[in-house]
Amino acid sequence: MYVLTGSPFQTGLLGLVELLPHVVASLWAGALADRFSRRSMLLSIQVLQVAVSTTLAAVAFTHVDAIWALYVLAALVAGTNGMEWVVRIAIVPTTVPPRLLRSALSLTYGLVTLTMVIGPAIGGLLIASLGVGSAYTVDAVTCLAMAGAAFMMSPLRPVGVAEHESVWGSIRAGLGFVRRTKPVMGGFVIDLAAMTFGMPRALFPVLSISIYHAGAAGTGFLFAAVSAGATLAALTAGWLNRARYLGRIVLVAVALWGLTIALAGLVHSIWPALLLFGLAGAADSISAVCRNTISQSLTPDSLRGRMSSVYSTVVAGGPRLGDVEAGAVGSLASPAIAVVSGGLACIASVGLVAVFFPQLAAYDGAREAPTDFTADIEAREASAL
Repeated sequence: MYVLTGSPFQTGLLGLVELLPHVVASLWAGALADRFSRRSMLLSIQVLQVAVSTTLAAVAFTHVDAIWALYVLAALVAGTNGMEWVVRIAIVPTTVPPRLLRSALSLTYGLVTLTMVIGPAIGGLLIASLGVGSAYTVDAVTCLAMAGAAFMMSPLRPVGVAEHESVWGSIRAGLGFVRRTKPVMGGFVIDLAAMTFGMPRALFPVLSISIYHAGAAGTGFLFAAVSAGATLAALTAGWLNRARYLGRIVLVAVALWGLTIALAGLVHSIWPALLLFGLAGAADSISAVCRNTISQSLTPDSLRGRMSSVYSTVVAGGPRLGDVEAGAVGSLASPAIAVVSGGLACIASVGLVAVFFPQLAAYDGAREAPTDFTADIEAREASAL
């Protein structure tokens, strides 16, 4: 988009174009994941992703300069990614026993953040050496491999579904469950606040060039630092298996996220900034694993897809709202003020969530043990065979 238009505004507009399809597709996929085989849904989504990546490759190789086509394809990418995330998250708790749930969620989150470090690096190398079309082609081929993996899975039908209501009614039921389940709702609210106020990724290029004087390479390092810290924390989160009050850990982790972000806005060198953003990523990772564990533990399998769709909406919407907030404050004041004020606002949101959602801090993992659905699923699959 930037090569074709030379416009940062039109390039940034891709984020807004992606938001609505992601939200709508996530909610729709959540409703379907609670009534049909999740394996079949995942397989269908992977095939659709192959088609989208193939189309992007064709557009790149034929040098089509239709701007509207890129916006349409960006919307399709966002929609398919949203659906895949919902189904994958809903699958995890039904494939492991309860005692391994936290470890499984930590591993899942760690692998996701690891791809956010490795993927852009490989993509950049492919684009630099072979061109954009080749990068999209590799993407399509790897999606085919993912489709093969989904094909080899068991059916994974939802447990406890008595009858199928309308899709809209199903979505409303899922949203109602999230609203009534205060620890889950509190986790979503605090994550949305943390990402809206404390995620200054839109300012990374500005910070790197104008404050840290590290150029384009520094911009890449800033993005990688957050993901690297998150990956390291997620893959070493075994200690969370012994933790009881996960909600309190969430509150502390989000406060640390805000503090490290605010401190990063005060430094004037790339190296301490990388350290602080890495620590911020680690805090966010711990918060994410705890919040996801709370949500999955309190959600029956018949509602897990719809709850995961709300989770996906928050995860996608928060950073995009953060882009708008950071860009606006950075334009009106300065990039440094935007980063510092965002971190402080994040810390303030922790206090507000603690007051309005006390059930989050009171959550006790020893009392709210996750339900084991594996026996039910195995019995259902055996009867189907």
